[in-house]
Amino acid sequence: MMFLKEILPKMIRYRLARLRLIAPGTPLNLTFSVTNVCQSRCKTCLIWELYKRNPDKRQEELTIDEIEKIFRSMGHIYIFNVSGGEPFLRSDIVDIIELACKHLTPGVIHIPTNAIAVDMIEKKTHEILKIISANDSSIQLTVKPSLDHIGEKHDEIRGVPGNFKKVMTLFKRLKDLQTDHPNLHAELGTVISTWNVNDVEEIAQFVTKLGVDSYRNEIAEQRSEMFNMENPITPNVKQYERAVGYFIQQTKTNMKNRVFFQRMTNAFRLAYYDIAIRILKKNRQVIPCYAGISNAHLSPYGDIWACCTLGYEKSMGNLREHSYDFKALWNSRQAKEVRAYIRNGNCACPLANQAYSNILLHGPSLFRVMREITMAK
Repeated sequence: MMFLKEILPKMIRYRLARLRLIAPGTPLNLTFSVTNVCQSRCKTCLIWELYKRNPDKRQEELTIDEIEKIFRSMGHIYIFNVSGGEPFLRSDIVDIIELACKHLTPGVIHIPTNAIAVDMIEKKTHEILKIISANDSSIQLTVKPSLDHIGEKHDEIRGVPGNFKKVMTLFKRLKDLQTDHPNLHAELGTVISTWNVNDVEEIAQFVTKLGVDSYRNEIAEQRSEMFNMENPITPNVKQYERAVGYFIQQTKTNMKNRVFFQRMTNAFRLAYYDIAIRILKKNRQVIPCYAGISNAHLSPYGDIWACCTLGYEKSMGNLREHSYDFKALWNSRQAKEVRAYIRNGNCACPLANQAYSNILLHGPSLFRVMREITMAK
């Protein structure tokens, strides 16, 4: 019923917007990078170097008052992704979630974490769950510790000794929280890079034994947001195709035992694997991309991007320069120019967050998702 009342009208509007027949309206999915501060020293991402090079840059992050103005101007967003840096290092992260519940009224809130500050993350997750319960207990919260390998190999990729042990500790505590909070989903996520692509089956087998609610992975990319454009982090297509073959097999095997929300997530994931492989092989958009229409990305400094891959290189504008009025920026000439750049096929990437929206808006891909959900019953 929610799909028919809310998602279907948006799908129609977004398709018409991509044809430049109408304005795009409010995006379905908002990612907010709340801070670029991070304790990790990942081989795949150099975002942590930003404040090392320029300590004063942190003072430019949006204040809580500015965030409220932005959220109030946006209105309803169905999926709210909180990103970073390390999101839980933002001291007012709970207040940000409260404002999101009040003004954005999301159906899903997703927060990835490096799991380094275990006690703080557990405490803030519990506080966030209380906020959700007070606003709308139907909101689904996913917290996703990152797991790029097992034991010391994970620590080496992430650049922090002892990080793997902390991932395991946090994951267990998240599972314990589920006893009183069935709307909490404890996930794990892997960035498939040149440093672990040959060990994916080993990692996946380990994760399966943990009883994880959902296991996400995406290919390591060179992104403007992560300042890693010169780093050779992306596996070649043959390596990636071989690696995700095991994920596909495991996902299909485990789907029958999942609740509907998790089956749906996994079905979208299966479609994503296929699209990511095709993009890597052909180096072009293989289905229409709706970045800057269905999805928006808010930087810590008020920039609005169509996606984090284009990021700083193709900003749609800064909300501070638009009086914190999202709709004014979203319909600006600069925003339209970025959409035209994407629509004309000048970029192609397997960014997972955007790919899921593209799948939803692409008939054949959505049909595959529905078929996978039905077959899993």
